[in-house]
Amino acid sequence: MFDLDCWQEIYDTLRKNKMRTFMTAFGVFWGILMLVVMLGAGKGFENGIFTGMGDFATNSAFLWRKSTTIPYKGFPKGRWFTFTNDDIKALRDNVPEIDRLAPREEMGESTVVYGLNSGKYRIQGDYPDYNHIDPVEIIHGRFINEMDIKTSRKTAVVGQRVVEDLFGKGEMPVGKHIRIQGAYFRIVGVFASKHSGGWGERQEQSITLPFTAMQRTYNMGNRIYEFSMTARPDVPVSRALEKATAVLLARHSISPDDTGAIGSHDMEAEFGRIQGLFTGINILVWLVGIGTLLAGVIGVSNIMLVVIRERTCEIGIRRAIGATPYAIVLQIVLEAVVLTAIAGYFGLSCGVGLLELFDHAFPPAEGRMFARPEVNFWIAVKALCILIVSGALAGMIPACKAIRVKPVDALRDE
Repeated sequence: MFDLDCWQEIYDTLRKNKMRTFMTAFGVFWGILMLVVMLGAGKGFENGIFTGMGDFATNSAFLWRKSTTIPYKGFPKGRWFTFTNDDIKALRDNVPEIDRLAPREEMGESTVVYGLNSGKYRIQGDYPDYNHIDPVEIIHGRFINEMDIKTSRKTAVVGQRVVEDLFGKGEMPVGKHIRIQGAYFRIVGVFASKHSGGWGERQEQSITLPFTAMQRTYNMGNRIYEFSMTARPDVPVSRALEKATAVLLARHSISPDDTGAIGSHDMEAEFGRIQGLFTGINILVWLVGIGTLLAGVIGVSNIMLVVIRERTCEIGIRRAIGATPYAIVLQIVLEAVVLTAIAGYFGLSCGVGLLELFDHAFPPAEGRMFARPEVNFWIAVKALCILIVSGALAGMIPACKAIRVKPVDALRDE
């Protein structure tokens, strides 16, 4: 393998038939180029989708009230009911699978005033735990804390779009007071959404108040609009969701068979479906890519068979003067490996270069479902190693055929 004459012979053989060598190498080059580009494109779509979701907790779920669909305990079908503050303790006491529980109240869009400026923004009352379920990036100040909840403090955390509308350029909003439906709240934090597109825009045009302060200030009693929760790390959220639903149905005298009375959404299942989709895409990409690579490798094997046919007399002479079968096999296999390795390297480099070029030409933008096309380094290395091994196997078939030819018959070949 380290014989200089051997490598010189490989070079001369490939150089003699430039067009044939180029066309054979192009098949391998194109195969690994397509594999890299398709893997990068698949990763770009995956990055785009998950970037749009921000840091949303993958083991989260939501519960909201609807109307009953089954008569139960004398109550008619179609009865409306309300979640209450007592449900918070009931869920925490009876559903140990819940890790974080965040009740929410909403007012919809309300007019918010600061000085001479005003605008309509979505107002919601939350617990601090909500920022662990759908986190936001705090730019200034802080988020709602436990002391805000316990003392019903009139504090507010506002989105940066609200700040842009109500405050002058360069004015620090933290510590200032805004008026919401006649009540004043002190701003303790400014946040930016981690979501992209319309989801992020809507979130940044909202204001979060302490849940208890919102209930008390606007005489909402003890009603709750919806529950958000996450499950403990070792528990599927579907189990926590099922038990929480059963507790709420029992507390509000609703039939346990009434599946339409409480709406729910399992984000863990949603993320699982999305992840399954990208897993399927990756499998398809590998199948297509490996098929294309296989076609190139088969092309290498076919060309090596032609080369063996042309060099039959040369092989006979080498065998007659003492060349071992191993030396003949090594020579042919090395030619195939060199051809596939060089073509594969250039294909891999060009594929990565195209992905980088695309990434620079089309940087991530709001709402775009495609971001940062990339290929894992170790996956690229594995693909190149598979290609080199395939090249060696492609050379083995012609090499085995070559050593089966008897030296006398080879010398007679014209």
